[in-house]
Amino acid sequence: MSELFEIIMLLCFGASWPVNLSKAWKSRTARGQSLLFLCLIDIGYVAGIAAKLLSKSYMAEFSQKWYVLCFYILNLVMVSLDIIVYFRNRRLDAKNGKNC
Repeated sequence: MSELFEIIMLLCFGASWPVNLSKAWKSRTARGQSLLFLCLIDIGYVAGIAAKLLSKSYMAEFSQKWYVLCFYILNLVMVSLDIIVYFRNRRLDAKNGKNC
């Protein structure tokens, strides 16, 4: 049952990142974005992945529960893309003479 709640949490977070990424891409500015926040979220996902890989009970049932790790990795990728867009937007802000 705990895996179900973990997947629900990951799906909710996972649904939020594409929306945030799209808004950041379209806005073409880094204003309102926090690099520290994005990095902390990424570190959290890396820690979650490490916890799964180091869990003997999870690894013992990996063939049935591999998909949980996929959700962590997908979310990590989305936040990492958001960080890339942040730096793109910072460059655009500098080019346009905007201060962040």
